[in-house]
Order: sequence, then C-alpha cells, then structure tokens
Amino acid sequence: MILAKEFNRNNFARDSDLTISTSRRELPTIAQFGSNSPLELSRASSLAAPFVNGVDLNCGCPQSWACAEALGAALMEKRGLVRDMVVATRQRLRDDGWGVGKEEDIGHTEGKGRSVSVKIRVHHDLRKTVDFINTVLGDEHNRNIDWITIHPRTRYTQSTMPINLEALELLTNMFGDKLPILVSGDVFTLSALPYTPHPLQPQPTFTFNANESENNGVSAPSITQPHLPKLAGLMSARALLANPALFAGYETCPWEAIDVFMNNVARAPLPLKLGVHHLTEMCGAGFGPDRSALLNKKERIRLTEFRNWIDIIDFIDEVKQARRDEVCC
Repeated sequence: MILAKEFNRNNFARDSDLTISTSRRELPTIAQFGSNSPLELSRASSLAAPFVNGVDLNCGCPQSWACAEALGAALMEKRGLVRDMVVATRQRLRDDGWGVGKEEDIGHTEGKGRSVSVKIRVHHDLRKTVDFINTVLGDEHNRNIDWITIHPRTRYTQSTMPINLEALELLTNMFGDKLPILVSGDVFTLSALPYTPHPLQPQPTFTFNANESENNGVSAPSITQPHLPKLAGLMSARALLANPALFAGYETCPWEAIDVFMNNVARAPLPLKLGVHHLTEMCGAGFGPDRSALLNKKERIRLTEFRNWIDIIDFIDEVKQARRDEVCC
C-alpha cells in the first residue's frame, strides 16, 4: 500500500514506493494506494497512471496506525467517502486522457485503458457490507469500479482465524454477475483453498470423502466446500512473498524462482537488506501444508550476515550444489 499523500508531495517517496521494470511492461501492474481524500487519491493516481495498468484503493488494512489515520479498514465505515474517492479518480484519469470506461471501451484504447478498483474487508453485520458495495459500485451498467477484492475477515479478526466462507459465498453470489470479484485471505497454495472452483485450476468435483475407517470400513461423512462459480480471481500477500511461484502451481518456492530473482537483482540491484529479506522469506517454510524449506534456520541466519551480493550468490550456489550431492548420494 502506497500512501497517496506522501506519494503526491515527495519525489523520494515516488521513487522508493513505485519502481516498475521497463523490460517486462507486458505484465499488468496495479498500484494500491492508501488514502482518505478524493483529491489526494485522484492526484496520486494521475501520477502513477503512465507506469501502471490501474489503481486500487485499500479499504482492508487492519493495522492500528492505518486505522488511526482513517485509512485502510477504517474506510469500511465511510462508504460515501470511498465512493467519492473512486468517482474523483475515474474523472481525473478520464480528464488525463486514459480509458476508464466499460471493459469493452478500455480494451480498444491501445494501451490507454486504466482500471479503478477497491479492496475491502467485511462487517460483522453483512448487511453493512452489502450497503458498502452497492454504494461504491453505483450503477451496475456504468460502474464506479472495475472489480472488487474481498478479504472475508472483519477489521478485528485475527489472521490466524479462518476466513468467513459464508460471507464470501453470499457476496460472490450477490455481486458476481455485476462485476468481477477477487478473494484475498488464506490463499496459501492452489491445492488447499477452502472453496471450489478457483479460477486458475477449476476442480471437477465439489466434495471429497475422507479415507474409509481402518476399524470398521465405514466412510467418514462427506465434507462439502463452498462452490463459488462467480469468483473471478485470487489475491495473495504473505504467501506470495514466500513463494512467488504460487500462481504457477508450486506448493513451495522452487530453486528456479530463486534463480529468476537473483538474475533480476543483477540487472536492477535492490538494496542489500531488502534483497536478503526477500531471499529469507523465499527460502523459508512458507505458509502452505508443505513445510519444507530451501534453507534451514541456521542457513537463513547465515544469509543475513553477508555484506555484499557476491558472497550471497556464492553461498546460494554452494547450498544448491550440496543439495544436489545429497540427492545423488
């Protein structure tokens, strides 16, 4: 989440918060902003628009500092303000010459199409969430937003608690025909999602049975997962940091992802501490059912002790070779 106010006022904030690769511009990029002002959000979106494919307003961050500033999840109690922010942003982008109409209009603007979207949480009383979405959406035939991402936890629900599948099912069924809906929260691996089908790998069946009991041969009761045919996409944060290959179907981060990351660092160097942070996350156990890790705890600590990229590259190569030798032997 980029803070819109600071992004508008400080070129150092713009340089540090939004860095875009010039060699892979075919990959869509969405800039997510934190804001509570129509003017600030529309200005920040105008500055970012030449370098991204769309802008997203974060109404889901539950951190106390964000809510204290009326940002993130605090906006879930200010649906009128959120509507005003996305309307002002669409108008500003339209005035700047970007395509912000319906999907068919955006697709014919030869690279000028820009999306406007919102990420939300849910309320304890789902009627408030329905009112929020209806207000922000506006006329479904001339929408204020292009899609919405739903994190089905409340502002106060701990991340260790499961997502609210009942709320997710209700909201996707109610609004899935009006606009694309993405889901955030507990997207750790594609094979362990608590609902079916998911957009990247639709499942042929919607229930599964536990193995027959060894004692009496009687099958355990069937466990039914919610069927969400109107779900349009998935969003992940923590799990994607640990496993950038998640959406390619990998259960854990593969060595190939480390190689791609290191090649990119060689072409466009990151600050050492930031790069090491990414590596320690990628080489750790991750968040899925498979808790295997590329580096053990001692090796990850060793990684943080290096003071230059050459030593880091040599260390990773040594570990990879040692792993190969273990397999061969």
